[in-house]
Amino acid sequence: MKTKTSFVSSHFSAPPMTGRRDILKQLASVAATALVPGAVMAQAAGKFNLKIAISLPDSHPTPVALKAACAEILKESGGRLTIEVYSNGQLGSDTDTLSQVRSGAIDFICTAGQIYANLIPAAGLSSMPFAFSDYPTVWKAMDGDLGNYIRGTFDKANLVPVGKFYDHGFRQITNSSKPITSPKDLVGMKIRVPATAFQTSLFKGLEASPTTVPIGELYTALQTKVVDGQENALPTIDSAKLYEVQKFLTYTSHTWEYFALIGNKRNWAALPEDLRTLATRVFDANALKQRAAHDALTGTLETKLKGAGMQFNKVEGKPFRDTLVRTGFYTDWQKKFGPEGWTILEKYSGKLA
Repeated sequence: MKTKTSFVSSHFSAPPMTGRRDILKQLASVAATALVPGAVMAQAAGKFNLKIAISLPDSHPTPVALKAACAEILKESGGRLTIEVYSNGQLGSDTDTLSQVRSGAIDFICTAGQIYANLIPAAGLSSMPFAFSDYPTVWKAMDGDLGNYIRGTFDKANLVPVGKFYDHGFRQITNSSKPITSPKDLVGMKIRVPATAFQTSLFKGLEASPTTVPIGELYTALQTKVVDGQENALPTIDSAKLYEVQKFLTYTSHTWEYFALIGNKRNWAALPEDLRTLATRVFDANALKQRAAHDALTGTLETKLKGAGMQFNKVEGKPFRDTLVRTGFYTDWQKKFGPEGWTILEKYSGKLA
């Protein structure tokens, strides 16, 4: 990967110099508008090169959709806008790359709502356990008032959502020792969670022993018994090959998760309006394709994973939800999210606490 020496050199292609006067003219232009590097480079060349960081492997529907969108954007823009997707955590962990997007060193990150919630708590509203019972309710909320509320919270962090939300699925629990049949089976279990306060709080509320492990290190952590289990949607379990190190999968559907493409506000604003409009339209269309692909893939994976040796069982959510009520999980998070966001969530979920 080419070393990024400056915003100027990595993001935009400068035209050839024809003489000393041209060099001095461009240097003066850069100095005059140094606080808006995107504008400088747009005037200089009109070609833009941006980067997206995502921790998921190439085979997952979300990187597939992002790469398809970027290919369309390159073609439709006539080569003016090149966006490269760096999957499988090539640019660093979710936490690291989110920090780099905030600084402008990376243009975009595409990751889970709960990762964003470390920075913007309201970004995690839609992951409230047992808030959604089905996909019609999910998309009514996320393409409606709840999604609009979440999107609006990124502005204060100098970040901007681009395109619709991607489906990251209902999360299920896997482990290597036994089927999960009731909340009691989770007591004391070492279970991997993402680096989020919300997921840690959730599994503490279920009286498990949550442990943070980056997704790129999860396979090894399960293989070496650093943790006993983990929780993810089926496409993630498949693409990360966790079936090789986990025997039991329990359908808990305890939370639903989105992925969102989030950009550095300044870098995004530096693009001409027509390119922003084009990119948003194409990302929107491919997000809808990703949702369909994720759903179709999920429908095939039980058979595939059973063939790989996994055992499946399903549980009712009510005992798990009752445990969370008893341990104060909902009450605590209602206070943290505040009345406005909680009211919008319950418009779709019904009464939670």
